[in-house]
Amino acid sequence: MTFDERPIPAPIPDPITEPFWHAAREGRLTIGRCNDTGRHFFPPRGVSPFTLSPNVELVQASGRGVLYSWTVMRTKEPYIPAMVELAEGPRLFTNLVQVAPEDVRIGMALRVVFVPTADGPPVPMFAPA
Repeated sequence: MTFDERPIPAPIPDPITEPFWHAAREGRLTIGRCNDTGRHFFPPRGVSPFTLSPNVELVQASGRGVLYSWTVMRTKEPYIPAMVELAEGPRLFTNLVQVAPEDVRIGMALRVVFVPTADGPPVPMFAPA
């Protein structure tokens, strides 16, 4: 079994993150936006990390990004944890899929893919664009 095939534990949504996971079920990546500054953030939360104001909303992201940082975890089946910088600005910690470790490069263009979980909403990971 490869990393791309392994079962992934299901996230447990809470009232703040449920809209994010609902969008993930529809194949949409969403991020937060501070309505006071217009800046985007991730992960979703009930207050702006910039102003601490509750004047925030969840908006759809493009699903495009570039690789900011990565490593290879050499377990039974290697996998690639990565930091991806979204086109909208926020960075998120995720995993790369559908790519061999030797083909990974900083700055490579990526796109979001939603990976099924054991018994819950899919999780966003990234693959080469």
